[in-house]
Amino acid sequence: MNNSDLADKLAAAHGISKADARKYVDATFAAIADAAGAGEEVSLNGFGKFKVKETAAREGRNPSTGATIQIAASKKLTFAPAKAVKDKLNG
Repeated sequence: MNNSDLADKLAAAHGISKADARKYVDATFAAIADAAGAGEEVSLNGFGKFKVKETAAREGRNPSTGATIQIAASKKLTFAPAKAVKDKLNG
C-alpha cells in the first residue's frame, strides 16, 4: 500500500474526494516528519509510537577492500507498534 492507496481508502470510507483525502494523508505524514525532526516522540493510540533514536559514531569496514572507515553518528526514526497492531499481525 502506498500514499495513493491509503488516500483512496480514506476517500471511500468517509465520502470525500480523492484529492482532499490525498491532502490529508500528505499532511499527516508531514506532521509526523516535522515532529520527528524536532526530536519529539509521536504516539498514536491503538497504532504505535514513532521515536527518534541516535546511533553513535563507529568504525566499519569497506567490504570490497577491507579498509577501515569511520561511520558518522546519525539519527533514525523507529516505530514500535501498539499491542492492538501486534495482535492483528499475529492472529
